[in-house]
Parts: sequence; C-alpha cells; structure tokens
Amino acid sequence: MPDLQNAIHVIDAHITDPHQGLGEDVFQLVSRLTPMVNVDLLVKNERGEILLTWRSDEFYGPGWHIPGGIVRFKETFHDRIHAVSHAELHATVEHDEMPCLVTQCINPTRQTRGHFISHLFACRLTSPLKDTLKYDPQSPTNGQWAWHTTLPDNFISEQRGIYGPLFPA
Repeated sequence: MPDLQNAIHVIDAHITDPHQGLGEDVFQLVSRLTPMVNVDLLVKNERGEILLTWRSDEFYGPGWHIPGGIVRFKETFHDRIHAVSHAELHATVEHDEMPCLVTQCINPTRQTRGHFISHLFACRLTSPLKDTLKYDPQSPTNGQWAWHTTLPDNFISEQRGIYGPLFPA
C-alpha cells in the first residue's frame, strides 16, 4: 500500500494544527469518511423565544438554524460552545454541563458533511447581542440573528426534524 501511505503523508503535511481545524479540503475529506461531532446552542430569552442565526452556504442553502459548530480534535464541548458563541453570536454564554439532547442527522444523498452527531446544550446569554447583526429581511446575511417564537418556514431542513419540536405548535 505504498500509494496509500504516500497519499496519507501528503494529507498529513497539509495539517498544521488539528486543534485549530484541518483546512477545508482535508475537513471535507474527513467528513466523507466519518460522522462529525458537533455542539448546538439552545439559547432562550425570558419570554421563551429561541435565538436563531441566518446561514447561507453551499451545503444548507439560505435559512435559519440553531447556532452550532463542529468539535475540533481534542477540544472540549465547553471550548467549542464558547467558540461558537463568539463566532456566530458575537456574544458570551454560560451553558448547562450536560447536553439536553443528543441526536444524529444523516442526509441520505449528501456525501460531504452528510452525517452529524449533535449535542444540544441549553445556554444563557451573558453579554448582549450586537444590534448591528439583528436580522434584516431586506438583505439577510450570514450571522444575523433574531428571536423566534415559532418554527420559521425557512428553517434549514437538516435541523427541522431534530429541533422543530423545540418550538410550540
């Protein structure tokens, strides 16, 4: 298997620090070979509304989603939760020690990023959200946020079956 060993060596050479991520090409390869482990943040306000952020990318298209992110090599859930709150909410949170839901998401037709093991953590904001990132329906962009009392029609389909029941009927 010298060809395979050479290929592995070439891939390894492109990974500078797996704690910081794998780089897009290697990450896409890994996501075709194994399920991805991720954390999702369930943030509710005092009125019971759920905080969602807007996402538009090549895998999920445009729509609302529960903020979340994929755990890096040897990264704790705690550290990934705080990285997600910083990157997606531009805010800080505190979170429950244990997830309130562990589930899987399998997209039967997608090869890349087609299988996730999701850990949903109840979180509470400890800093305010930036008003400059509040959702603008005229020109939605990645990272905008809004509070929701019901499941929006344009909630990304991969999360709809998993997290839809969190919203009152």
